[in-house]
Amino acid sequence: MLQIIKNYFFIGIFENLIYFHNLHNQKLSKEQMANITRIFDFPYHQLEAYNLKKAFSTKYNGVWKSTSIQEFIDQANAISRGLLRLGIKPNDKIAVISSTNRTEWNILDIGVLQTGAQNVPIYPTIASDEYEYILNHSESIYCFVSDVEVLKKLNAIKGKTNLINVYTFDVIEGENHWTDVLKLGENSSNQAEVETRKEAVKPSDLATLIYTSGTTGKPKGVMLSHNNLVSNVLDSEKRVPFHYGKSKGLSFLPVCHVFERMILYLYIYCGVEVYFAESIEKMSDNLKEVGPNVMTAVPRLYEKVYDKIVAKGSELKGVKKMLFFWALNIGLQFEPYGKNGWWYEFQLKIARKLIFSKWRDGLGGNLEIMVSGSAALQARLSRVFAAAGLPIMEGYGLTETSPVISVNDMRNGGFRVGTVGKIIDNVEVKIAEDGEILVKGPNVMLGYFKDAEKTKEVMTGEYFHTGDIGEFDVDGFLKITDRKKEIFKTSGGKYVAPALIENQFKQSRFIEQIMVIGEGEKMPAALIQLNFEFVKNWAKIHHVPFNNSKDLITNPQLLERIQSEIDKANTNFGNWEQIKKFEITPDTWTVEAGHLTPTMKLKRKVIKEIYASLIEKIYRP
Repeated sequence: MLQIIKNYFFIGIFENLIYFHNLHNQKLSKEQMANITRIFDFPYHQLEAYNLKKAFSTKYNGVWKSTSIQEFIDQANAISRGLLRLGIKPNDKIAVISSTNRTEWNILDIGVLQTGAQNVPIYPTIASDEYEYILNHSESIYCFVSDVEVLKKLNAIKGKTNLINVYTFDVIEGENHWTDVLKLGENSSNQAEVETRKEAVKPSDLATLIYTSGTTGKPKGVMLSHNNLVSNVLDSEKRVPFHYGKSKGLSFLPVCHVFERMILYLYIYCGVEVYFAESIEKMSDNLKEVGPNVMTAVPRLYEKVYDKIVAKGSELKGVKKMLFFWALNIGLQFEPYGKNGWWYEFQLKIARKLIFSKWRDGLGGNLEIMVSGSAALQARLSRVFAAAGLPIMEGYGLTETSPVISVNDMRNGGFRVGTVGKIIDNVEVKIAEDGEILVKGPNVMLGYFKDAEKTKEVMTGEYFHTGDIGEFDVDGFLKITDRKKEIFKTSGGKYVAPALIENQFKQSRFIEQIMVIGEGEKMPAALIQLNFEFVKNWAKIHHVPFNNSKDLITNPQLLERIQSEIDKANTNFGNWEQIKKFEITPDTWTVEAGHLTPTMKLKRKVIKEIYASLIEKIYRP
């Protein structure tokens, strides 16, 4: 290996050591920021500052169709005029359920907000009865849906709601199309009324109801004002390096999630061209087609990307395979800002030239930054992607905080592995005596819709109780250690923080999902959902016979292999935290089956109910 390194001594000597190009960006003046106080101010700002010709792009029938910011504004105004002609009044609620991100969603969003009404986004993957609950609880009177599948689920409960009408984004025979509202607004004779409505909207007014994904009980309607979201965009902008008016962003996370929605407003504000990914299956193709500079995702997607890269590396032969895993090992040791010393940095240059450059090409070739939110990011992913020149900037926030509280930033020493970065401007965080993170700022929600009692439960004065346990390091970086409600005590009186343990165990390529259990029991244990794709390939390589997944999960050779993975991960924890027993579940944990929330968090109560017999087998065999 040393000889190989010597042979490539001069490779990359003059490579840029900085992760981002020098950003000669247009600085946003205080005057420009002051003019933006409501969400619908963002597109008009972009029109004045950047006038993008490809503000939003969506793929239809295999062809990208771009919408300029002027066309976007014109259509949003037409939607506003059409809604007024439908009788929409201030504070009316209009629901949107879309299985993909698309230009229409964003046009509708601005069109609704300009009338003083509110947008109620609903996750497409939840059950019909949850559609019914949210539509009724929010008092939505119109609903826009993306496609036939969503429409079928909606039609199953529509008669139990107060919906006046339903419109579709896709053309569906016999159904009202969203362009019907556009046509209704073609005549601009009532544009003056739209302007009057816009002027009447105050920054403190309610903009949207976002229903939490409900890990326990019924979802709560989070009330976010225009100022909540606008302030979060303006205060987060300083942490994300864009080429203003020139960058491209690939949007993949559901826009009904506040994280992606805020990011889209941020893209509009900073003049970033937005391209909507078709699906997770086509992400790779879309990355290569678009060549984005920035993208956002949840940790699970980054885990899958990493696993696929490692799987491809495992298929290599000879020197190529040796080089791949040498580079991977270098990446897994990464520390920012040259902390590992000159010899490490020299090896890293070679690894980037020979191996990591191919990773970048596979992700479109232009990615400068990836943003992660919604759940904890494994430190190894943070290290290895940063080493590859594809830094993942992990942030932290909740729907109730619009969402960003803190975020890493590679510039100016603002990035630290294993943390969620430093607190953004104008937001204040303090750690309660029990370790809970409390947040105060203009981004904190108005409250829970029609639920003053639950609102009181999470507020102490102006401070919102996040339910997360965390701590600051000496340099002011915030680290999340667990969810307050998920920490449990064994019968021996020892506290166990399951999220930390689960994140460590998920580093195994054999494990797709894991849930640590053991509240009130003598020891921690785990329910494990295998990474069936990887395990099946492993079984073929090791000549382990199987006909189906059930054969695999009972195979002694596989169980022994899983036990070795458990033993290895256990070394990172104290004896009282270590997983003593485990059971493998026979099926895949999905949103549709109720195991996971739409943001891929574990529904612990549901999982316990589904696998009650396996839990009994662990503790009372």
